[in-house]
Amino acid sequence: MKIPIEPYLKQSERWPREGRHILAHYDETSVIVYQAYRPAIGHFAARNGYFGGEFSLSRMSWFKPNFLWMMYRSGWGTKEGQEVTLAVRIKREFFESVLEQAVPSSFDADLYADIEGWKRAVASSSVRLQWDPDHAPSGASVQRRAIQLGLREQMLKEYACEAIVEIEDISRFVEEQRCNAQPEKYAALLTPLERVYLPAQAEVVIRLKLTGAPC
Repeated sequence: MKIPIEPYLKQSERWPREGRHILAHYDETSVIVYQAYRPAIGHFAARNGYFGGEFSLSRMSWFKPNFLWMMYRSGWGTKEGQEVTLAVRIKREFFESVLEQAVPSSFDADLYADIEGWKRAVASSSVRLQWDPDHAPSGASVQRRAIQLGLREQMLKEYACEAIVEIEDISRFVEEQRCNAQPEKYAALLTPLERVYLPAQAEVVIRLKLTGAPC
């Protein structure tokens, strides 16, 4: 696997214990996000470097910058239709654009004057965001919250091709580490190197209600 890895226990000591945080592997120009698909879609994407074939551009597609959130969602690659785990390296500027345009999946009175205003924002945006409990490797929920982002329409079209730097099929790595995803084996568990990601624009940090953001 091309993504740097590190012992889970070593990383978990550095990660925030609670609050809203975007955990991701990133550098100055790119960010890794994760998706899991059935073989027909996953293998096509990894082989061609873009999403095509049986991949649908007519429905919303969700990605997660947090590896362990993806493992929880896919059952470490064991759930039907999620057998192929993809690490999708996308342009950092595109990821920033996704965060800027994201509208929460549920009404937030701090961001919208009323439900109708929120519904209008949902209808006009091509990006959804959702905060969920993050999860330990075993699947147990933790106090920290993890973000997932849903794309549709023009943003999904851009993500599927133009925004991609590289797609790597990491299913073998997932399978190798699956047996270490229980507390008694955490000492042997390796996970992709991740750290807290902070959006470039202060107003995005505030709107996402990231922990530590100014009021």
